Amino acid sequence: METIASLLILFPVLLKVATTVGIDPIHFSIIAVLNLIIGLTTPPIGVCLFVASSIGNTSIESVSKSILPFLLVSLVVLMLVSLFPGLALFLPNLLMS
Repeated sequence: METIASLLILFPVLLKVATTVGIDPIHFSIIAVLNLIIGLTTPPIGVCLFVASSIGNTSIESVSKSILPFLLVSLVVLMLVSLFPGLALFLPNLLMS
């Protein structure tokens, strides 16, 4: 629910700013979705942590410790996609041309 609300409220405003600055809309969308994924998996608001802990009948602390390697990989992917737009735009450019 938080993801849908974030996308509906923030995305149009931030997309207008990003296109004004010169960022490709597809690149900005990929960065926004990656940021939302990271936000959903980090405490204290991480909804995915609560779902995983209730499914696995474990504590939030143990799920938070277990998800740390995946979070680090997500941060590295976000950094690479942000620094090198060609990584994120290779396939869309291939399909569009």
